[in-house]
Amino acid sequence: MSSETGTGTEAAATGGSASSSLTLESVRAITKKDFQDSIRSWLFWGLSVFFFTLMAVLAGFIAWAEPEELTTLGFISLISQVCKLVIPLIALVLGWKSIAGERETGSIKVLLSLPHSRKDVLVGKLLGRTAVLSLSLGIGFVIGMLAVAFAVAEFSFPAYVAFLAMTILYGLAYMSIAVSLSSVTRSTTMAGAAMFGVFVLFYIVWNSIQSALGLLMRRGYIDGVSYTGTTLTGQQQEMTRLPDWALFIDMIDPGNAYQNTITLFSGLSGENIGTTFNEAAFPNGLPFYLQDWFSLVILLFWIVVPIAVALYLFDRGDI
Repeated sequence: MSSETGTGTEAAATGGSASSSLTLESVRAITKKDFQDSIRSWLFWGLSVFFFTLMAVLAGFIAWAEPEELTTLGFISLISQVCKLVIPLIALVLGWKSIAGERETGSIKVLLSLPHSRKDVLVGKLLGRTAVLSLSLGIGFVIGMLAVAFAVAEFSFPAYVAFLAMTILYGLAYMSIAVSLSSVTRSTTMAGAAMFGVFVLFYIVWNSIQSALGLLMRRGYIDGVSYTGTTLTGQQQEMTRLPDWALFIDMIDPGNAYQNTITLFSGLSGENIGTTFNEAAFPNGLPFYLQDWFSLVILLFWIVVPIAVALYLFDRGDI
């Protein structure tokens, strides 16, 4: 047997291709297969029916409860609060077994014995699961649009499409986290625990950080920033806010970044949605990391960094 043949056999046996570089055709093939497999699964249809029903019920209720005051931006403001919670759940569940499941059953070795690198598999899985999530969101948003479009005086289609685009981007951020964690865990049990940990981190721990820091500031353990503000009665009063670093911690939460990013493209103001700040607390203007455009950078960070780390670890780990 020649040395070339031996090398190829060894690569197949270890579950890797001769090259670890990305190949467009290979990524496309894996994306297509993963998309087709996912939309035939009961998990996809179960999550989709849940989201379709939720959108229809919420849109119908909002249109019925506030028929005279309902606007497109008002609907987006209300629905975004629900999407902030539901989209991560759907993305984490869809990405849960993306690679860990195949690793557990051993089918990942069959996939890697074909001319696919590990990077091809990871990127293809991310794109395939994101396409599945986008399909579900697109149908759900169409259902919501049909339920609301006839209830508002003037439906803003561009604002609604911008809202959908930002929601897909938000879903992509959580899908990147989910697929990345799935690629570095050896079983679906470990992957499931990691997904649960991510959800707890961002929706219990992270939401409690600002309250905890505020309490520490009021008790003197953290130095706040003093400024002169106006009370509801119009009187000037000395006030204190959290330091900039504490506000930055709050801003890098994907959910907060999502809601702030919506204001960039949908026409909503910070008063309708997202994080608002008292202008008097920042006499020199808002720092760049508290501005809405930076929230888009944060979302892109949660898309790029997890998958970049996973590409490094998955490409070098044992299958």
